[in-house]
Amino acid sequence: MPDIDLDTLVDDGNYLGSERARLENQVILDELERKKKARALAVPTDDLKVRARLREIGEPITLFGERAADRRDRLIYVLSQINAARGEDAMAVDEESSEESEEEQEEFYTPGSLELLEARRHIAEYSLPRLELRYPAQQRVAQQRLDSRMDLGRVVDIRKKVFAEVKSKETANLVSGGGEGNVNLWSLKSDQPLAVMKGHQDRVCRVAFHPSGNYVASASFDTTWRLWDVNTTTELLLQEGHSKEVYAVDFQNDGALVASGGLDAIGRVWDLRSGRTAMVLDGHVQAILSVAFSPNCYQVATGASDDTIRIWDMRAIRSLYTIPAHLSNVSDIRFFHANDLYFKHTPPDVTMNGVDEEDKDKRKDDPEKEFKQAQEEWRYRSGLFFASSGYDGLVKLWSADDWQLLRTLSTDAGKVMSVDITSDGKMIASGTYNRNFQLFAPEETVEL
Repeated sequence: MPDIDLDTLVDDGNYLGSERARLENQVILDELERKKKARALAVPTDDLKVRARLREIGEPITLFGERAADRRDRLIYVLSQINAARGEDAMAVDEESSEESEEEQEEFYTPGSLELLEARRHIAEYSLPRLELRYPAQQRVAQQRLDSRMDLGRVVDIRKKVFAEVKSKETANLVSGGGEGNVNLWSLKSDQPLAVMKGHQDRVCRVAFHPSGNYVASASFDTTWRLWDVNTTTELLLQEGHSKEVYAVDFQNDGALVASGGLDAIGRVWDLRSGRTAMVLDGHVQAILSVAFSPNCYQVATGASDDTIRIWDMRAIRSLYTIPAHLSNVSDIRFFHANDLYFKHTPPDVTMNGVDEEDKDKRKDDPEKEFKQAQEEWRYRSGLFFASSGYDGLVKLWSADDWQLLRTLSTDAGKVMSVDITSDGKMIASGTYNRNFQLFAPEETVEL
């Protein structure tokens, strides 16, 4: 076959094909730009207001089989089309909606009852001392510098030991949610629920205990998440803020914040002490199925149907890193939280990496210093790694400092719906769609 160059290139004069492709690409780009602008469009979440707004612009207030979330999406689409026809770059609503913009900024704030006010006060009393204890104002930067100076040998040794031990953990109480919309509290000593908390209008997807143990959060398909008082079994807060089903919920370690994720591909971080939104997690292109706080209390991980995990930094108020995690939906994420109840100090019988025999003898002569270093190592473990599960049938372990894959664990080839790590870091559990569960641990350390 002769070489093709500029002289031998045949021009058939057919420019229609390239022009058609350019026009098709332009249509796609215009649609993407319209959707991007539509996401910034301010529309109410209350279904009655959505119906009223549709009536104002001459659209049917409802269609056959249309749900509230679908109706809101239709309103967004119609308003974006109207603005596009007007040639407006800014996706601002009309004058009436503009007048209500200040109110819409406070739309998701729920003043609530006296019981909710009292609960917020208790949560503040619980969280503030722990925040100061964990991150004292004058020691935060100093502690970060100390962590950065930790010997590489110690860091490597800690990372190895995290995966080298296996032991189970006892659980005192359980909370569950079901398709009927109820939230049940259980005791391991009985096969009957201690209490049934009713309020959701649709299935409950996820539940979570507040770190104090006094409250429970539940995420539901009724587009809300709710806060419950465990002691009185009463509903304290009905929180709106998602345009579609709320699928995930998780508390921060010190109990001050709670994060929610929904099928609208939006996550929100809420301040339980004030009831206001602290951060909006907007970046996924498909539904958020899991959300988890890091033990450092300022990072949040979200997993979504777009097969990615996003790491969010609440200090910078932005997405920090995107991990292409699984081949199919990321169903669950769990950070390792080191619980001091499982801290046990035993003098090492072997030399650790980076520690020679002379240093080892010095440490034996100073047991208090040795204990302090062992405790430092234990606390350094917390948040060192996290686990994720996906519909591709895999459980994966990730480093929480450089966000790299550490290990891949295979299950029974079914969709992995959930994953968790024991508080001593010695065992990982996963549950699959096939109604099976798996326990992962090194064989040599399993206790029968």
